[in-house]
Amino acid sequence: MRRTLFLLIIGLAVLIALGTWQVQRLAWKEALLADIEARISAAPATLPDDPDPSADRYLPVEVAGEMLAPELHVLVSRKRIGAGYRIIAPFRTGDRTILVDRGFVPTEDKETVRETGPMTVAGNLHWPDEIDGFTPEPETGRNIWFARDVEAMAAALGTEPLLLVARSRTDPGVTPLPVDTAGIPNDHLHYAITWYGLALVWAGMTGIFLWRGSARARS
Repeated sequence: MRRTLFLLIIGLAVLIALGTWQVQRLAWKEALLADIEARISAAPATLPDDPDPSADRYLPVEVAGEMLAPELHVLVSRKRIGAGYRIIAPFRTGDRTILVDRGFVPTEDKETVRETGPMTVAGNLHWPDEIDGFTPEPETGRNIWFARDVEAMAAALGTEPLLLVARSRTDPGVTPLPVDTAGIPNDHLHYAITWYGLALVWAGMTGIFLWRGSARARS
């Protein structure tokens, strides 16, 4: 009985420790998200000469130059709206040409001619992580991409592999989809509740075990 009671107590301690660890992770993640939000909404800077995917992720920038053609279409879906495409276009600024994610258009506007030429674009640098082993190859003949593969898109459009996700509107028919923290998972509260819930059940099991042991001792 003592051995079983010892194991029950150890199990309860482990479950409580896991729940507490998730609470600590929740505080860390909330601080991280707050820092990213502050970075995203900061005053725009100039385009770095040598952008770093870690140091410059989410960096707000403003570039003046010329929106070019052609464009690439990335198939996406928006809540309460449905399927559509992100419009990725080359943008020349000074002696550099980068990629600009202009935003979203519904499927019926895929082939609509969009504004090009001189303009100023404000947005955030981003290196989206959307490619995995299940991502289909782009259907280049239909100009349909299934993820924002910056390296491949840059090669297709002849730009440097740098993506600026626009916050400002670059065409009346294109809705900007600026970067935010909505896509960064933060499930630590759910995990903490799960572990603490299991600890409560385990504590109930321990209580029943002690009660039965006490009842047997009295009989």
